Order: sequence, then structure tokens, then C-alpha cells
Amino acid sequence: MNAKNLLQLLILAALWGASFLFIRVGVTDFGVAPLMALRVGIGALFLIVVLLARRPLQQSATVLRTRALPLLVVGILNSAAPFCLFAYAELTLSAGVTSVINATTPLWGGLVAFVWLRDRLSGLRTLGLAIGFLGVLMLVWDQIAAPSGSAATPLGTALAAGAALGATLLYGIAANYTKRYLTGVDALTVAAGTMTGATVVLLPLAVIYWPAAPVSLGWFCAWMPRTRTRVLAGIRRRSVASSSARTWPACAVPVTTVPCPDKVNTRSTASRKRPVASGRDRACACACK
Repeated sequence: MNAKNLLQLLILAALWGASFLFIRVGVTDFGVAPLMALRVGIGALFLIVVLLARRPLQQSATVLRTRALPLLVVGILNSAAPFCLFAYAELTLSAGVTSVINATTPLWGGLVAFVWLRDRLSGLRTLGLAIGFLGVLMLVWDQIAAPSGSAATPLGTALAAGAALGATLLYGIAANYTKRYLTGVDALTVAAGTMTGATVVLLPLAVIYWPAAPVSLGWFCAWMPRTRTRVLAGIRRRSVASSSARTWPACAVPVTTVPCPDKVNTRSTASRKRPVASGRDRACACACK
């Protein structure tokens, strides 16, 4: 991996990490399915436009039609399902905690590759996986245990942490499924096809669970930088994916960083004791920091 690849990876991690902040802001007002449908829908529209601009229409349509099923499966495993699980988790956990749990994604990728694709795990790699899982557990244990002062119950935080962990497991499965069934399909087509598939899956749920009450304009304060993040991440993801085929293992999965000034694994005692702010207040606070 050269310096350019490393810089691209760091930028991508920061862009993806920012989404955890905006999920935390918007999920209370919008709900899990509507918010995630908007997320994947915006991404799908942008990527389809880029795909049509960079690839011949007939070629793109042929690939999307012949690979429709695996693209839909990856769309569910890599976008629709894990996005909803993370949104559910952030109804209880902080953005920092969920981003730390997200660090288990490449660990699951390695385990799934070992179990499913029979990739070899050396003793050193096995030790690395164990240390990785243990490190994540140590960072988030205080949140899962629901320390005194937290409004959530131990069962609620455990379910939220389990949902986030399940999302990262799905990411690991999706990476290996892509390796097995979508090898040879270029990254842009995979991104556009999977995002479209995720949108198709989430759209009916978004209609069913769309908020009955008007949503405050506060979510819009966070949505604009979030949309920019999604667009830029789509561009950067394609760039990184093109280089990863040459420099990274096939099951390698980038993880994210969260640009949060507070410590990742803690939430201040004062913030736990304050009344929960409205969606609008949280949105403007996160967007304007």
C-alpha cells in the first residue's frame, strides 16, 4: 500500500465515520427504516448517474440484469440490513460507541472467510482476531453494562450492542459474498447495483413507517452535511476499491473513524442527567460543531 492508498483509506474512514453522528441525530425523529431508505436512496441516485456517465448504457444494463440477484443480496447484507441495525443501536448507544463496534467488521470478515471460503488463519492472525475483539469489548463494555445515570436498561444496551455487532457480521458476510459471486464486476457497477437493491428493499418499509407527525426542520441541519458525506464517500469508495484489488486482501474491509471531540467510549455523566434534547437541537448542535 503506497501513500496515496493510505490517504484514500483515511479519508474514506473519516467520511463513513461521520455518518454515525448524523444517524444519531436523525433516527429519533425519522425512525429507522425511513432514515435509512433516504440514505441509500440518495446514494443510489448519485451512483446511477455516475455509472451512466462513465459506462455505456447497454453494458451497464446487461451487467445489472445478469447479476441482479447477487447485487440484491449484497445490497441487503452490506447496506439495508446493517444500516437499519446501526440506526436501531443508536437509539440507545452513542455514535462513538457504535463506531468502535464497527471496528469488528474486518475481524468478522476474516472469520467468515475462514469458515466459508476456507481461507487459512495462521496462529498470528488468530491471535490478532482475539486481541481485536477483546479490545473492542473493553472499549464499549461500560456502555453495554448501562452504568448508573444512564436512562437505558442493561437489557436495552445489550440489545443495541448486539444489533451493532450483528451489523458488522453482515458486513463481513457481504465482503466474502462479493468476493465469491461478484468477482470481475467493476466497483462502480457493484456500488450502484447494491445501493439500488437496498433502496428497493427499504422503500416499502419507509412508506409503512414514515413518521405520522411532521418532522422538525432540525434534521435538515444535519442532513445537508450528511448528504455531502454520502456523495463524497461514494466517489472515494470507488477510488479505494479500484486500488484495493491490487494492494489489499479480498476480504479486507475498511472501518471508520468518528470526528468527535469526546472520548469514544464514554458519555459524560452530566449529559446523561440532562433531559434529552429535541431532534432539532441535536441536529443543529452536531451540524454546527
